[in-house]
Formats: sequence, C-alpha cells, structure tokens
Amino acid sequence: MLDLSQVMAGPFCCQLLGDMGADVIKVEPPRTGDQARHAMGFAMKGEDTAAFLAVNRNKRSIALDLKDDEQRAVFHRLAATADVVVENFRPGVTGRLGIDPETLRARDPRLIYASISGFGQTGPSALRPGYDLIAQGMAGVMSVTGEPGGDPVKCGVPVGDLSAGLFCAFAILAAVIARERTGRGQHIDTSLFEGALALSIWETAELWTTGRVPQPLGSAHRLTAPYQALRTRDGYVTVAGNNERLWRRLCDAVGRPDLVDDPRFAANPDRMANRPALVAELESALARRDTADWVAALQEAGVPAGPINDYGQVFADPHTQAREMMVEMEHPVEGTVRGLGIPVKLSETPGAIRRAAPLLGEHTGEILRELGYPDRQIADLQEATAVR
Repeated sequence: MLDLSQVMAGPFCCQLLGDMGADVIKVEPPRTGDQARHAMGFAMKGEDTAAFLAVNRNKRSIALDLKDDEQRAVFHRLAATADVVVENFRPGVTGRLGIDPETLRARDPRLIYASISGFGQTGPSALRPGYDLIAQGMAGVMSVTGEPGGDPVKCGVPVGDLSAGLFCAFAILAAVIARERTGRGQHIDTSLFEGALALSIWETAELWTTGRVPQPLGSAHRLTAPYQALRTRDGYVTVAGNNERLWRRLCDAVGRPDLVDDPRFAANPDRMANRPALVAELESALARRDTADWVAALQEAGVPAGPINDYGQVFADPHTQAREMMVEMEHPVEGTVRGLGIPVKLSETPGAIRRAAPLLGEHTGEILRELGYPDRQIADLQEATAVR
C-alpha cells in the first residue's frame, strides 16, 4: 500500500490495514512531511507530534517531491509495485500532479486507488475544504449532539475522520476480494461528510418515520427510555432499561416498583413522551447512593449499567488491559511510546504492531533499493529530498 494521505482519515485507514499485515509505504513531501508531524497534537522529544505517532505505526516512510519530474518518476515506479494507493488531496490535485487514478490504473488495471476527501469527488461541495468539524456540522451530527437547548457541540471524537477511514478500509478489502474474481482494481471514493452521515442511523429513522427533525438529547437514546446517564449521589451512572423486562428490573433495583404501574411510564412510547418526569423519578431514587454502589447493585439485578470513566480510568481498568487495548512500541527518537491496541482479534491471522510511526524519509534508501535503484542514484535522491 502507498499512503499519500495526511493528518487523520487516510493515515488511520492505512494504519488499520498495516496492523493487519499490509506493507504500508508512506509517501511524504521532503522536509515537511505529513503536516501532522508538526502542526497537530502535543510536542514530544523529537520533531514529530503525538498525533502523528498515533495514526502512522506499521508504516515505512519515503520522501518524494511529486512536483519534481525525476521524483515523480520514482513514485510511478513504486506505484507499479503496489496493490493499493490511498490519497486525500482535494479533488483535482492528483490530476495536476499526474498521479490520478486514471493515469495509474491505465498502467496497472489491477491497482486499487482510494480517494478520501472532505465531500467526495463529485457534487456541488466537492471542492470545499474538508475538516472533521465542518463535516460533522454539515452532516447533521452537531445538530443532535449536546444537551437540549444548548450551544452546538461536536462529537468528542472525530467521527467524520475516523468513519471515513474505517469505511475506506472496508471498501479496500471489498475491492481486493472483487479483484480476485475479476482481475481488475477500481477507484474508491469516500469522504468525511459521507462517513459522518452514514453513522446517523437512529436519527434518519426518526426523521423519515415521524417527519420530525431530530434534536439533541444529551446522553439519552432517540428511540427508547430509560437509556442514558442518570445522576447519583456522587456522579452519574449509565443505565439501559430499554425493554420491558429491563425496565421492571430497574424499578425493583432502585426501590421504585410503583413506577411500573405509573401510566406515564406504562410502555416505551409513554416513557419517551414523559422523559423529563421519568428522569426526575429515577434520579430521586439514585440520589441515595454513590455511583459505584449503583453499578454493583444494578448489575446484580441484571440491569446493564456502568460508570462514566475518564481516559485515565479507562486505561487503569483491568478489562482494558486484558483486551490489550494499550500497547507499547519502541521509537528511534521518543523511546518507548504508547498507542491504542488492535480492536479486533482474529483467531488465525491476528494483527500485529511491528513498528512505531516512521521518521520522515526513514526508509527512503531501503525502498529505493527494493525498486532496484543503484546506490549512486539513491544518494542523489536522498540529497535532493534533504533526507540524511
């Protein structure tokens, strides 16, 4: 795989496939590299930021100036060996550089070429600059995030970026399977906007079924109640009483069996229609004890419940550790660095973390030798890209 992308969506996509064994070569502009190396996240010992390290493990880096004819020729030679190319330039840029899907696939019809942009390769917003914040706003996500009547709030994690990367990885694997049958690759086109919008499952169900425009509900569920965070004596507990059996168990567990017969809460549509009253009744009961006590009591009663952890608590949780969701890698400048683990466990072909994120151009010489370039030309190219 050739990773021409920068910042998050494309690098995340390629990292996912790198974790599963793909040989990912990150093609970066000389001297500056991926803009996330310097402009995103928190500074570390070296020049690269924590943000760059977070989405670029299991990759090798080659520095090439794609505006330079000689170096672009190197890229074309490299692309001839690739199964997949991933890029996230604004639509039209790859054509001007001569590295567009039509050019590359004319030389190799088996090539799978994936484009991730803000709004896709077509449509009236195709040329609009694409960032996660903009995509969340335009795709409707921010209209349903936060508390009712509150200021606009984006989702705390960048769902536009991450979903675009996930969907693209899924599409690449589908294209690989199709190529096994047909012998031909294809062009994949996805965007942050579509990634965010495609996650709006319950919201579109409400819109198209009721005609109502979905509104923010805080932590509450759009289609069932009670299913949200509820205040306790010392904080909050998340509770899922989202079917009749669980609703009855919840009422018994909190010492309010009378709520089962309350006509305001007789069935799920009633509980949703009277959600403020429902929350008030439940929180008056939960105010008697602390969150940890309620989590234990509700679980004992068979009611799904949990605390709201901050990330420090998440990674201190024995379950997080048992699932190997924090890993350590050795970086040539930073030393031991931590990263998120692989979230899917395959029994026969498990993923593996083989290397930390590369330094800019760290593998330029190695990759050029694999392509058959002589040492003198390798030295010249390294000099031209200021990689020492």
